[in-house]
Amino acid sequence: MRMLGASVLVMESMVMGFALLLAMKDQSTLALVIGSLISLALFLSAALLKRRIGWIIASILQVAMAGYSFVVPALSIVAAIFILLWVCAIYFGRKGEAIKRELVAKRDAQ
Repeated sequence: MRMLGASVLVMESMVMGFALLLAMKDQSTLALVIGSLISLALFLSAALLKRRIGWIIASILQVAMAGYSFVVPALSIVAAIFILLWVCAIYFGRKGEAIKRELVAKRDAQ
């Protein structure tokens, strides 16, 4: 679960970096600083996924990235895709961990 979530967050961080390149021409310095902070927070939150609070922070950052699409409208479609990927990472990650626990329990029972 952590591996899927971390990969989504790192890819999102890179996409935010590209969105900052688009925002450089038309936006204020404050918008660029906020975008940079979101990008950095996305990258750093990948390391926090060992704990539940990391997943909560990363979920909040998904909303922040979607909100940044008001600054860079082209980001709205990409943000929607990443939110879908984030939900899939949580869902399939939990499902995969449940299967793994079941296999380990069967192996230990033998």
